[in-house]
Amino acid sequence: MSNETEATAHRAPAISLDNPFKIQPETATEEGRYEATLSRGAELREMPYVAAGTSSRQRQHLKDRMTVWERIRFLADDEPHVLYQNWGPNLDGASLVTAIIAIDGRDVAVYGHDFTVRAGSMDATNGKKLARLFELAAKRHIPLVGLNDSAGAYIPAGVGGLDGYADAFTALRKISGIVPSIMCMFGFNAGGGSYLPRQGSFLIQPKSTFFGLTGPGVVKSVLGEDITPDELGGPSVHSQTGVTDFVVEDEVAALRKVRELLRYLPDSNQSLAPYRETSDPADRQTVDIDILLKKAFNSPTGFNTPFDISILIQQLCDHGDFLETQADRARNTVTAFGRMGGNVVGFIANNSAVASGQIDIDAAYKNARFIRFCNLYNIPVIFLEDTTGFLPGREQEHRGIVQAGRAMLDAIVDLRTPRFLVLVRNAFGGAYASYNNYATGADFVVALPTTRVAVMGPAGVEYVYKDELKKIRASRSAMLQSEAQARVASGMSEQEAEKEAMVVVDAAIKAEEAALAQRYEQEIMNPEEALSLGSISEIVMPADLRSTLARQMAFCLRHYTPEPMQAVQREFH
Repeated sequence: MSNETEATAHRAPAISLDNPFKIQPETATEEGRYEATLSRGAELREMPYVAAGTSSRQRQHLKDRMTVWERIRFLADDEPHVLYQNWGPNLDGASLVTAIIAIDGRDVAVYGHDFTVRAGSMDATNGKKLARLFELAAKRHIPLVGLNDSAGAYIPAGVGGLDGYADAFTALRKISGIVPSIMCMFGFNAGGGSYLPRQGSFLIQPKSTFFGLTGPGVVKSVLGEDITPDELGGPSVHSQTGVTDFVVEDEVAALRKVRELLRYLPDSNQSLAPYRETSDPADRQTVDIDILLKKAFNSPTGFNTPFDISILIQQLCDHGDFLETQADRARNTVTAFGRMGGNVVGFIANNSAVASGQIDIDAAYKNARFIRFCNLYNIPVIFLEDTTGFLPGREQEHRGIVQAGRAMLDAIVDLRTPRFLVLVRNAFGGAYASYNNYATGADFVVALPTTRVAVMGPAGVEYVYKDELKKIRASRSAMLQSEAQARVASGMSEQEAEKEAMVVVDAAIKAEEAALAQRYEQEIMNPEEALSLGSISEIVMPADLRSTLARQMAFCLRHYTPEPMQAVQREFH
C-alpha cells in the first residue's frame, strides 16, 4: 500500500455541514469494544421487558391475568421510571419490577412480581430491591403500591429466598406509619407472598385469586384435609377476617380501586390528604336525614327502629360519594373515607341495621385499625354513635372482647387529628364512655334531638324505678282475684272468669310498665342532662348536620399542622 493510500485509509471522516460531529455512513468502520459495550448495555436495559418471552406472556393471558408491565402501564399516567432493574450474577432480579410512576399527577413507588419469570418468586436479590424501593418511598414521602403475583421463595436459591423476604418484611415494617401503601393480590400467592402484602395499609383482592400461608396441597399432605383454594384463602375468607380490605371483580377493577383509594390518601404522614374543589355547598341542608329519621322513629317500633347508617354518611359527603373499607366484615360498624367541603374525612359509624350496632370483637378491631390509619396520616375523623353497647356473652368474653375494646379505646385516645362525635340515637354505658367523647379527646361533640344517652339503655328502668315496678307486679294477685270475682258475680263461669281476668290484668300491668319506661326515657335517656353538664356542645337539627360539621372541620383544619410523631408509631398493633 502506498503512503498516499494508507493516509487516505486513516484520514478523518468527512465533515457534514449540517452536523459537523456526525460520522457519515460511508466512513463507518467495524464495531469496536465501545460499540459492543453499548449494545450489551441496551440488552440489559431491555431485559426486564423481554425476559419472559412471548409464550410466557400468552400463558399469563390464557389465565385471564395481565403481565406485570400491563398492570403498571394501566396504573401509570405515562411510561414508568424503572429502578434497580436487575441485580445478581445472572440478572436474576427480573422476576420483580420496581419503578416510580405518576398516578393522577402524583409520584408513586410501585413494585410488581413478574409471574412470567420464575413464577414471580423471590430471592435475596429481589428482597434487596424491595427494601431499597421502600426506603426510597419513605425518604421522598411518596405512597407505595404493590402488585403481588408470586409463588413465594425461589427454592433453588436456598436460604437466599428466605433472606429476601426477611429483608422486604423488615423494610416494609419500618416505613409503616410514614407513607401509606396499597397492595393488590393477583393469581396464586403462598408463604411469604401473603405475609408481605398484608403489611401494607390496604389490601385489594380480586375474585378467583388465592393467598395464604400454605396452599391446599400442603394442607392435604399435612392434615389430610381436602379444601379448595377459595375455601382456604379466597376473598370470601379474607374479607371476613379483615385480612382483605376490598374485594373486587377482576384485575382491572383492582387497579381502578388503587386509583380511587389514592385520591383519599396523603403522600405521607407529614402532609394532608388531597383537597378537591367541589360544587356541593358545605352548608347544604341534609333534609334527607330528617326524612329518614322521621320515617324510622314514627314507625310502630319507634326509637327501636334500625336503619342503615350509610345513608347518613352519604348525606354528609360531597355529592354523596364515599369509599367504605372492609365492607363485608363486621357490618355492625362502618368505616369509610369521604369528603366534606373538599376535605378528606374518615367516618366511624355504628350501624343499627346490623345487631343494633353493638360493638363486638370484629367491630372493635375494625374500628381501631381505621382510626390508627387516620391518626398517622392526618385525616379528620367523624364518629357517628348509635349503639346499645358492647356485645355481651360467653363467646365474646372467651375470645377477648375486653382486649378488643381496649385496642379501640387506645386508638381513640391516641387520635391527634381533628375529630368529632355525633350522637345520633343510642349512646349507652361503656360504649359511650370509650367512643370519642370530650373526655377521650374529641374536638366537637353534638347530639341530634333523637339522642338517648344514659348509663344503661331501656333496661335501666328496672334499676331506676325498681320500687315502683316491684309494687306494680306485687299487686297482680290481688288484681286477678278482684277481676275474677267481679266476672263470676256477673254470671260468668269460674274458669272463664279467671282466663279473662288474666288477660285484663296483664294488659294493665304492661301499660303501667310501659308508662314507667316512657318516663325513664323522658327523664333519664335524653340529651338534656348531657347538654347541661357540657358533655355535648349543642343540639343539632338533622337538616343542619352537614353544615355544622363542615364549618367546625374547616376551622380545625385551618389550625392543624402535621407534626412529627413523638415516637415511632405503626399502622398495626
